[in-house]
Amino acid sequence: MRRPIVGRRLALAFGGIILLLFSLSVAVSVGAVSVPASTVWGILAGKVSPGLIDPSWSQGREAIVWEIRFPRALLAMMVGAGLAVVGAALQAVTRNPLADPHLLGISSGGAFGAIFALLHTGLFLGLLTVPLMAFAGALMATAIVLGVSRVADATSADRLVLAGVAVSFIIMAGANGLIFLGDPRASHTVVFWMLGGLGLAQWSQLIYPLVILMVSGAWLMSRATQLNAMTIGDETAATLGIPVARFRLAVFVVGALITGVMVAFSGIIGFVGLMVPHIARILVGGDYTRVLPASALIGAIFLLWADIAARTVMAPEDMPIGIVTGLIGGIFFVWLLGRRAT
Repeated sequence: MRRPIVGRRLALAFGGIILLLFSLSVAVSVGAVSVPASTVWGILAGKVSPGLIDPSWSQGREAIVWEIRFPRALLAMMVGAGLAVVGAALQAVTRNPLADPHLLGISSGGAFGAIFALLHTGLFLGLLTVPLMAFAGALMATAIVLGVSRVADATSADRLVLAGVAVSFIIMAGANGLIFLGDPRASHTVVFWMLGGLGLAQWSQLIYPLVILMVSGAWLMSRATQLNAMTIGDETAATLGIPVARFRLAVFVVGALITGVMVAFSGIIGFVGLMVPHIARILVGGDYTRVLPASALIGAIFLLWADIAARTVMAPEDMPIGIVTGLIGGIFFVWLLGRRAT
């Protein structure tokens, strides 16, 4: 009985990796200037190993593929994976299937920090200013949510999410106030952070979300057993020796770190952390040793295709990717509600 289950999981993992590579190829190929997939991988091979392939493409196409589309596609993969993993972890520690970085105010806090840096402080720490301020904003939002839940005695999982929604509205009001008080000539630039987008991706900056995702994601995956216990209930987790309050706080802080850095480079992208963990649990079950890596893989694939849609639906204009994820996420949850009702 166990061999078919293991074989199915390996098939799912292998199929997911193949689908990810195919999605990456499509994401780099499509656009205002279509580039054949063979050219895309030829350019990649030439960059990884110079002289391996004799170039048969123009310098213009190489610049489009390597300088614009590859960084954008890789950022989409990192942001999708990061938000999905955070959403899965938050749903475990709050025991609420609606928990995600957006609903708990973490994304709003990250956007607040990024907008504050862009319109009011300037890049006083260089390129690190916006990511650091976004993380500070996300951490501030997390602290406010936890403080409000403690003051209002909203320590239950459901009420914690309600506190997060309330704080999210307050922080977004503050972010809108920052935009109103900022330089009107620069305010249009922050629309990117309000609606989400990947158009500012650059090779030189991808190291920041990559390092944060690898380190923080590894920490969350190493705590999969504790996350499994948290899904059963605080009392059960405590009897297993887990310091419930401290562990929940640690997950919130790590989630704020991942979300803040992702928001700094992609803006607010909703529904990824809310939707993807549900799909992962349908495919691999509820064990977080499988849910977390599956969520990362599905999140990366999903955001790649969302970005493809954002670039092609209104070509040559780029639609904000937050519009695409919001539309797909809303339809998904209508379907999910109908599925559970039957």
